[in-house]
Amino acid sequence: MPGPLNGRTALVTGATGGLGTAIARRLAADGATIALAHFDDDRTAEELSASLPSCISLSADLRDAEAVRSLCSRAQEALGPVDILVSNAGAYPRRSWPETTPTHWEDTLATNLTSHYLLAHELTPAMTAAGWGRVITIGSVLAAAGRHELAGYISAKAGLEGLTRALARELGPVGVTANCVAPGSIRVPAEDAVVDDPEAMTVRQLARQCVQRRGQPEDVAAAVAFLATEDAGFITGQTLRVDGGWILG
Repeated sequence: MPGPLNGRTALVTGATGGLGTAIARRLAADGATIALAHFDDDRTAEELSASLPSCISLSADLRDAEAVRSLCSRAQEALGPVDILVSNAGAYPRRSWPETTPTHWEDTLATNLTSHYLLAHELTPAMTAAGWGRVITIGSVLAAAGRHELAGYISAKAGLEGLTRALARELGPVGVTANCVAPGSIRVPAEDAVVDDPEAMTVRQLARQCVQRRGQPEDVAAAVAFLATEDAGFITGQTLRVDGGWILG
């Protein structure tokens, strides 16, 4: 059956993580051709690529402008112009405020904010020329909630929401929308590496939410997939929180 994204090409960054993989699978299921962008995870990317139709895998350090330029060029040479950018890649470095050095701060912003600028700057000219495009950034509800030991990360995610709104103003007149999806507490395998007691953390998290279950990567992927469609063509400059009602304001 034809999907809502038939004929579209999407570049998904951070494609080998829990969210990126779910997003790539959902967009492919909806008919899009997919370029999987990842950093130093060739085996996982190749396995994912092999399981999806019309998909390629590309590796790059998205903090480096030349690497981003090369990545985008390779994607467009292989698949044609990219219609949909899902700018998902990032990192979650925890460090106390006294230990947040200028180097740590700069690295965190490079990973979680500047990389998104570099990608959008490379890919939106083709969207502008085509008169159609979708820029979908992946933020975090922590930009609104705050949390200790994450000053750099939260600042970057707040900046990403601002960048997304700016892109909505810049690109809306030529038919390109820009929106941010802000996940709440999503159950991904990487969580086990940063949480001492996942079960206790789940109990605390459910007490914050209206919906009494943990979020899944597929919940985020569903929001991204909708924003990528024609049906979302009148939605731009928005932050869509996928958090089970954690942040209501």
